[in-house]
Parts: sequence; structure tokens; C-alpha cells
Amino acid sequence: MRIVQITDLHVGREGEETYGVDVRANFRKILQAARQWRPEYLVLSGDLCYRDGDVAIYHWIREQLDELGIPYEVMSGNHDDPVLLAQAFEREDLLKDSELYFARQVASRTIIFLDTTTGLVSGQQQGWLREQLQQLEQEAMIFMHHPPLEAGVPFMDSKHALRNRSEVQAILLAHPFNVHIFSGHYHVEKAVRKQNLLVHITPSCFFQIGQHSEQFQVDHYRIGLRAINWENGVMMNAVHYLNGEVQR
Repeated sequence: MRIVQITDLHVGREGEETYGVDVRANFRKILQAARQWRPEYLVLSGDLCYRDGDVAIYHWIREQLDELGIPYEVMSGNHDDPVLLAQAFEREDLLKDSELYFARQVASRTIIFLDTTTGLVSGQQQGWLREQLQQLEQEAMIFMHHPPLEAGVPFMDSKHALRNRSEVQAILLAHPFNVHIFSGHYHVEKAVRKQNLLVHITPSCFFQIGQHSEQFQVDHYRIGLRAINWENGVMMNAVHYLNGEVQR
């Protein structure tokens, strides 16, 4: 099973000023890089929009993805609107009380996709997650926008972390197998482990945040994707960087 994860696109409206970064060019560039890895599946793990969920932006992103021709999944981040996102990508059947969380079968494995748009995993979603993991008698793969562990990134840990992470951790730690979690949101590359939880934070398609400052600080403007390969019981994954594009 080969998956490419792309996260934190922050695509703005046509011509909108986006911190001096050409986010649309960045997204097209990262898609072309993803194609070279020949993935079976592409996951966009949240923050597709620059500031707030926007139907026109979702439609533009969908055009780029459909043209690529690789099966894909889209998730909602804190800068998205899960209902608008589901409607734009014709996934309304996956909505549960305005939340977009679901499971997919990919290459004989179950992949779980959570919705942390509000900065929380809701109580209803927690119950659903418990049921999914109870049915899964093997290692789990989960995509979620917010990482469920602190990551040693002071600005994000103190101001923008998953607010009920202790509750979510309790559910995940109860799973008798390893739980591989792929997230974004922090705009850094990081790997964090706690017991059976292995959290891989994938860098943004926008810019990366300084990992040592209590205040917001841009580290660099390179953009990244994560290539995941899970074959014959062995999982390998790595981040690959490209130079970002500036607005002109």
C-alpha cells in the first residue's frame, strides 16, 4: 500500500494575498511530485483553505485532484468547513451531524479518518472511534489534522493543540496493537511516540513554523509531502521537500 499525504495547503481565493506565498503554485507543484511516487492513494489531511472554508476554493482543489487521476481522500482542518467540503467533493454521505469522519478499506487494510475541525474530537466521534478500533484486530492507521500528542513545538503546543487530547489518547492507548497516526496542523516535520502511539506530523504546503519559539515564527518556506509504504507488515515513510513558490 503506497499513500502520499499532503496537508495544510491553505489555498486562497484567486489573487488573494497569502503571506507572500503562491499557495496555488505550491499545491500544483506538490501534486506533480506526488505523481512521481505512483501512490495508490492520496490523502489531503486538512486546512485546504487559507482562512475559512470556501466552496470556490474547494472546487478549484477538486479540479486539480481530478486531473491528477489518483484516488484521493479529503479531510477537514480548523481552517475548513466540513459540510461545505463534503458537498464540494460529493461526500455528503460521510457527514455525521456536520462532522466528516469515516473509515475506508484500502489494500485490505482499514484506514480511519477523524475530524478535528473544532480542535476537539467530539464525544460522538470518540464512541465511533472506540468501535472502529475494537473491530480492528491489527495495527491501526489513522489520519487526523491535529496530532493527539504534544510535539515539543512551543507555539503550537501552547496555543493550537488538540484540546481534549488526553481523552483521545486514552482511546488510542487502549488498542492492543500499534497505532500509526499521520497528522498535520503544526507546520513542522516531527515524529512523536508514546507507548503504542506513533505520531508522524507532516509539514505544510504553505510554510513551516519554528520549532523552538513560544511566539509565531516562520522557519522556512520549503514545502513537503509524506510518502508512506506499508507492505508485508513493514511500514516505511519519509518526508520529501520542494522549494516553495512566492507570489509575484
